[in-house]
Amino acid sequence: MADASSCLLDLRQVRMVYARPGGEPLEVLSGVDLKVGRGEIVGLLGRSGSGKSTLLRIAAGLIRPTADEVLYRAEPLRGPAAGIAVVFQTFALYPWLTVQHNVELGLDALQLAQAERQRRALEAIDLIGLDGFQSAYPRELSGGMRQRVGFARAIVSDPRLLLMDEPFSALDVLTAETLRTDFLDLWVDGRLPIEGMLLVTHNIEEAVLMCDRILILAAHPGHIAAQVRVSLTHPRDRFSAAFRAVVDEIYAGLTARIAESAGAYTGLGQLLPPVSVNRLNGFVEMLASPSYGGRCELAQLATALALKVNELLPVATALHILELVELRQGSIHLTAAGRVYAAAGTEERKRLFREHLLRFVPLASHIHQVLEERSDRRAPRERFELELQDHLSRDDADRTLQVVTDWGRYAELFAYHARSKSFAVGSPAL
Repeated sequence: MADASSCLLDLRQVRMVYARPGGEPLEVLSGVDLKVGRGEIVGLLGRSGSGKSTLLRIAAGLIRPTADEVLYRAEPLRGPAAGIAVVFQTFALYPWLTVQHNVELGLDALQLAQAERQRRALEAIDLIGLDGFQSAYPRELSGGMRQRVGFARAIVSDPRLLLMDEPFSALDVLTAETLRTDFLDLWVDGRLPIEGMLLVTHNIEEAVLMCDRILILAAHPGHIAAQVRVSLTHPRDRFSAAFRAVVDEIYAGLTARIAESAGAYTGLGQLLPPVSVNRLNGFVEMLASPSYGGRCELAQLATALALKVNELLPVATALHILELVELRQGSIHLTAAGRVYAAAGTEERKRLFREHLLRFVPLASHIHQVLEERSDRRAPRERFELELQDHLSRDDADRTLQVVTDWGRYAELFAYHARSKSFAVGSPAL
């Protein structure tokens, strides 16, 4: 970890609180300590909703934390600062400007003479591998080339600190690999002006390929649950035993967090991952197939299915909540109930799913109980939205209610009528 003399970015016990619709506080980040030192790449890895993007915006000076402090080069960060640049997930290019003019936008705050703007833009374009394309428009470029423009625009101002918000996630696998490798080569060879980087990613292998330290974030509220130091030298071989050991260590940490959070939220504060029943069923069937025999390492599954952590973990989390699988040290195992479920026919699956919903998803049980207690056996969606917002943010409450609606309809536990925005037992015409 960076010491005070070499520290570029220093977040100290950062806390972020938003107000719920009723005015009650909703804590989204709590007690986050994060440092980025000179000469290192630090990764932020975690599930959706753990606060990664919020932390990145705080580090960029785009939003102020509710409490405690953020230092950039030992000085308080009060807003966007010279020397900090950001590369976004989307290319964010102006389609009516050429590559050169898009890159020159990164120099607007410096108020340079036009000749100097052109010189620095062309140098950045050449460095990032786009020499000869300075007069092209974004529509004439491939996705990988457009993201190279984004990198050139970020480095043209000679920043000390580069913040990256999933910069390769919008690209296909091969293009992302090429751009990632080229960028790392520039970093390792010392050809970039950057002194340190903070990378937000959902891709575990990408984090291990690039980062010196990886911080694993847990949610509710967002906090750093673990740190993994990567001491492998560059270039890193993703097929080496040492590389796979780091990947496995991260998966083990993430699965431990899932188990802890599933046990911690036994009431309406339980956040449900947005996964369809079809996806859950397909995953159970795959695990039960002879190829896996009911168990598999999550890292192996991610590689075989080309899934990122934000695609794989929600499925594993949902099945763990429903107790159809068990997560153990980076591996996933069908429970006895999961094996029965995998072998069952359509109607039997619905019955089993209904039983597990009522036993392990408090919101589903709560909706069912409210409907059973009412004389007309109906209830407005808004009633449950407001209850959930006492425990979750508005967006999380909405997503969780949508998930339980879809799961409950599949299980024939209750019906939902979009026209009247209400739940009901059975399927009466509303």
